[in-house]
Amino acid sequence: MRTVLTATMIALLTGTALAEDDCNLPMATWQPREAVRAMAEARGWRLQRIKIDDGCYEIHALDANGQRFEAKIDPATLQIIEIEHEREHGHR
Repeated sequence: MRTVLTATMIALLTGTALAEDDCNLPMATWQPREAVRAMAEARGWRLQRIKIDDGCYEIHALDANGQRFEAKIDPATLQIIEIEHEREHGHR
């Protein structure tokens, strides 16, 4: 029984930790996509795609060196939450 309870607690805590990367903001507080585009261009990024994932903006772009990456952006503040650069052959 203790094993089941321990496993349940771990699963709940892990789920909570994973959900912290999500953006749970009302749409009324979101910046428009054009603001995301302007932020990316101001950083010298060549934008390829803007989409919404887990309630955050997610952009696919090339950095100043031509390196592909994905960035998760807070939709209200446009702060960068996470960046993942692709390695050779498209792997992260």
